[in-house]
Amino acid sequence: MGPVNLAALALGIVLIVIGYQRARGPWLRYQALREQDANVARYDAWRGGVRDRGTTGASVAMALLRRQAQTGAAIAVGGFVLLLVGFALK
Repeated sequence: MGPVNLAALALGIVLIVIGYQRARGPWLRYQALREQDANVARYDAWRGGVRDRGTTGASVAMALLRRQAQTGAAIAVGGFVLLLVGFALK
């Protein structure tokens, strides 16, 4: 294995770790907000009230968190691709 292979492997591993760390926090917060939103919807349905489907602060926060998680996942996927390239180079 040459220095280019090792550099690609090391950079790939670093990108995977960074991407995972950047995606994990927003994804967990997104899941919690989604569960809370579903709970509110069930409560409103049980109560018989009509739920306003407009834009709320929670829906904006969920969109922002989802986008942050997608960005972190894209970084991790790029690291995985770089890892495969590091193995493929000769």
